[in-house]
Amino acid sequence: MFDKILIANRGEIACRVIETAKKLGIITVAVYSEADAEARHVRLADEAYPIGGAEARDSYLRPEKILQVAKDCGAGAIHPGYGFLSENADFSESCKKAGIAFIGPSGDSIRSMGLKDKAKDIMSKAAVPVVPGYQGAEQNEDFLEQQAGKIGYPLLIKAVAGGGGKGMRMVEKAEDFRASLASCQREAEASFGNSHVLLEKYLTRPRHIEVQVFGDNFGDVVYLFERDCSLQRRHQKVVEEAPAPGMSEDMRSEMGMAAVKAAKAIAYQGAGTIEFIVDVEQGLDNAPFYFMEMNTRLQVEHPVTEAITGQDLVEWQIRVAAGERLPLKQEDLSIYGHSFEVRLYAEDPENNFMPQTGLLNHFSTPDSSAAFRLDTGVEEGDPVSIYYDPMIAKLITWGRDRATALRHMQRALEQTAVAGLRCNLEFLGNIFSHASFIEADLDTGFIEKYSGSLMPGGLVDPVMIITASLVELEVQKQGQDLWGWSDGFRANMTLETELTFVDHDEKRPVKVRYLSNGFQCQMDEQTYDVHLLSHVGNDISLMIDGQKITARVIVDGQDFTIFHGAKIAHLHLYKAGTSGEEDGGSDGVIVTPMPGKVTRVMIAEGDHVQEGDSLMILEAMKMEHTIKAPVGGMVEKLGFQENDQVGDGAVLIRIEGEEA
Repeated sequence: MFDKILIANRGEIACRVIETAKKLGIITVAVYSEADAEARHVRLADEAYPIGGAEARDSYLRPEKILQVAKDCGAGAIHPGYGFLSENADFSESCKKAGIAFIGPSGDSIRSMGLKDKAKDIMSKAAVPVVPGYQGAEQNEDFLEQQAGKIGYPLLIKAVAGGGGKGMRMVEKAEDFRASLASCQREAEASFGNSHVLLEKYLTRPRHIEVQVFGDNFGDVVYLFERDCSLQRRHQKVVEEAPAPGMSEDMRSEMGMAAVKAAKAIAYQGAGTIEFIVDVEQGLDNAPFYFMEMNTRLQVEHPVTEAITGQDLVEWQIRVAAGERLPLKQEDLSIYGHSFEVRLYAEDPENNFMPQTGLLNHFSTPDSSAAFRLDTGVEEGDPVSIYYDPMIAKLITWGRDRATALRHMQRALEQTAVAGLRCNLEFLGNIFSHASFIEADLDTGFIEKYSGSLMPGGLVDPVMIITASLVELEVQKQGQDLWGWSDGFRANMTLETELTFVDHDEKRPVKVRYLSNGFQCQMDEQTYDVHLLSHVGNDISLMIDGQKITARVIVDGQDFTIFHGAKIAHLHLYKAGTSGEEDGGSDGVIVTPMPGKVTRVMIAEGDHVQEGDSLMILEAMKMEHTIKAPVGGMVEKLGFQENDQVGDGAVLIRIEGEEA
């Protein structure tokens, strides 16, 4: 066993590895970029060393620097986590040459699965079913368009070196093929340094089911059952669960053995995942399944497998890398219960899921228990940086069956609060309360199909505005007698004031009248009888028209974030002269929605554009964002050129609108 391990990663996976290493009595070493000097994984590790600038390419993607730190500190092994260098074959081999164990597969195994076209060829030869398509070397645009016509639409264009939904486009009709191909190749080149793509038939009602495999140095391979990862947005997983609902034992065994066959075909060692796409047009029972790709690393969603098997997969990784045999044989593994995982992201669902950056002014979750687990790389007060993936945490629940695990997740989401930046918490809550999800009627088009009922939006419920009003008045009171309130109150038998909150750019006034036995609130031409039951810290309990309301309200200056059940409201307390009354500019001024890098500019100053035209592509937090013209007119000013870095709120483009 190793005495000391270096974790070549950051965020929640670095914290996760540190947790298991400490359980095994292993000294842990963190590495960090300039942006992560005070990050949680640095705080948790026994030792920590700087490795470069904030950009990943200047720090976490510097294998020679990380390897040198491992040598200098005397680490016997390097755990790469996932992402960054976890599937870098050269790094795996460099560690071996340096006499440092790489807690992952061999360089040969990584290479064989690293390119999707080569991987499909290997699987075909190993008699593992693959999706019909084209994965050849010819990349000429005309040739690929011809192949697409033979495969038929809809189809997927996928970067052969891709992963995590990057370098992937779904094309529904022939006239969209060339534009989608160009976009996919551009993103693939930027993300992976390889613009080659393959084409696959797109199944109209697929489920994404993956199998966890593990191999050791003695040729043994087992599977630790499956995970259903069908709920995706832009080909990125949102919710994962294990086992796959509705799968028969016969199909589970068949898919598991196919995954073992795939791993043995490349003499695989360590943790890996075989991803299958399953055609459920006629239901899941005995449905055809096809190999999609292999992830030669630990997966983000590994906790659900741990929950249903009772195994620590990171411990398995460490033991296998140390030369031990697999801890268990196939016949010793079994499924117990059901588990869900959701990815809590700093992103704004109401603004096309735009990634968010800033400080976590508030972050609270339920306490850990047999039913709930939290994996996170941040704590309250930590920043969510512009430089890395905006995931805040993973919330994992377990129950004796799917219905119980689902209820635990519903409660966990209701008891989680994030303030300081927008997140996808309410969106996740809407998924878990959706009837089709509860019934496990799943496929990869679920989120798109039900987007209308899943997306947060619309004006805030008056109940939540009244709750914010009572909290604000408690703040104003500051422990004084109610009769001492002076802001807007009349010193007579009835005290009354009016507060105005900005809700989705609309002013929402509420009149609050203090009575001897409570409050009377008026808004939207309705009157509400309100009684304050308790207000302790951020938690408030009210009776509104005889109904008990409990909420958590986070106040940051004039900004209020209210959590009530599965709903979240973002309100701004309007005060004349302090709430941005000034005109922010004409409709033709395009301000960057977030910090990032300009990767492509399609227009020049003096050009005439139409409303909706694509003008610029901004790359931020590992995603491409297309900037489109809000109005038609002439490009009066172009603030940035290709490869320029832009800050939050910078003016990208100014368009002189056309005369009406």
